[in-house]
Amino acid sequence: MTTRGANPTRAGFNVILTFSREWNFSLTIDDILQYYKNLNFIEFLGGEMNKIELLEREQMRMDLPSFIAGDTVKVHVKIKEGEKERIQAFQGVVIGKRKGTTGATFTVRKVSYGIGVERIFPMHSPAIDRVEVITRGRVRRGKLYYLRNLKGKAARIREKRIA
Repeated sequence: MTTRGANPTRAGFNVILTFSREWNFSLTIDDILQYYKNLNFIEFLGGEMNKIELLEREQMRMDLPSFIAGDTVKVHVKIKEGEKERIQAFQGVVIGKRKGTTGATFTVRKVSYGIGVERIFPMHSPAIDRVEVITRGRVRRGKLYYLRNLKGKAARIREKRIA
């Protein structure tokens, strides 16, 4: 394995691109980085921002189900009380999701004893044990903040029918 360039961490990694039987290319990571660096498509991968992004991607959870605003979910949250740890469920309607890597959040709203309660959960938090999707809602918005002003049957969300 030969070291090419000044960075020994990327040494020896080759990318082989095959388009057909006749077209075979063997490129190193440095060749690809130089190409994109010249085109100004991405920042140079050795920069500080990309090291932070790589650390953030390691912290992300991949076990959560996909859900959108309007879905009814049950979030099982780990709660620590002194030495003991227990799991508490919070079931409600997702009224919004914020995208991002480790900064992604989702807001769940429920009505408890006539009072609206909203919780904002970090998507990749270790405090979340699991998320269950109870029903899929049929909505036409990405954020359902208008539900805060509705009461009773007016605050219902139609269920998505799967045929």
